[in-house]
Amino acid sequence: MSVDRLWLTDFRNHASVDVVLDPGVTLVVGSNGQGKTNLVEAIAWLARGSSFRGAPNEALIRHGADRAVVRAEVTEGERTILLEAEITSTGRNRILVNSNQVQRMRDLLGHFRTTVFGPEDLGVVKGGPGGRRRWLDDLLADVHPRNHLLSTDLDRILRQRNALLKQARGRLTDDVAMTLDVWDAKLGEVGGNLAAARREILGALEPLVGDFLGAVSGGTSDISMAYCDEWSAEGLVESLGHARADDVRRGISTVGPHRDDVMIRMDGLPTRTHSSQGEQRSLALAMRLAGHRLVVDRTGTDPVVLLDDVFSELDDDRVRALVDILPVTQSVITTAGTVPDGVEAGSVLRLADGVFS
Repeated sequence: MSVDRLWLTDFRNHASVDVVLDPGVTLVVGSNGQGKTNLVEAIAWLARGSSFRGAPNEALIRHGADRAVVRAEVTEGERTILLEAEITSTGRNRILVNSNQVQRMRDLLGHFRTTVFGPEDLGVVKGGPGGRRRWLDDLLADVHPRNHLLSTDLDRILRQRNALLKQARGRLTDDVAMTLDVWDAKLGEVGGNLAAARREILGALEPLVGDFLGAVSGGTSDISMAYCDEWSAEGLVESLGHARADDVRRGISTVGPHRDDVMIRMDGLPTRTHSSQGEQRSLALAMRLAGHRLVVDRTGTDPVVLLDDVFSELDDDRVRALVDILPVTQSVITTAGTVPDGVEAGSVLRLADGVFS
């Protein structure tokens, strides 16, 4: 899988971009603040229909414009796919695959896949549970688009349940209780299925993360990854029932997969609090590499690798190790400085004053 050509109009700081990408390695070179990450963000947007930086639509549109356009010509095997998106600050985005409009986001997923490495990955290891949940859910969607429906259904059910809880204003009337019974049953089914999918993919990832961590860090560490929740012992519906009075009082759903976490331990100790920053960076890289390998194994396609200023965050030993084990597929690498030995770029895009040369 590769991106042959990319067009941008009014995306972030880029008024107009038309670039050809090398099937091997494309190096994007420029000073900080020029928009290198924005280019990578645009490519990744077409894979999932959202920003990997968590940015809202309006932040993706150049100041003064009313919409942003991202187009890419993608090759997979002997197929060529044209992906197009109009991103608007209000209303629905318009997305087309080979000139056919996509009605549902899951119909976009699977046509194009990316693996993004960036400085923000450290947050998956040392940040809050939300980053680890997103990491798992993104991989689930990459493995099969139907898994995306589990996440979107969960979000929809939670919005409806939370709206009811807020409307109750702390009073558990018979009508509120009857409606909560309906939403609890829906949440129990969808939430249980999503948590089961997360546990399954986490079990497949754990040995891969251990292997890649050893390769990146040059040592051996015992890695364990456990899915953590407060409801599976008795079941989600039962736990929701026990938490109902508290939920009504607080006006929010306090139990469910939206609050679950992944506990990662290295040599028996929690990595979030007991590992050094260097160890955490190595672990974050290993998690991305493991996810990439799992997607390849389960889909038979190699996602495009996007490395956004990753090498500047690593010491020399980790840089050399990462270069040696990077997937052999199309890669786009951004850098403000020198390129590590072993990275052979097929083409170089230089960015200055918002213009590529």
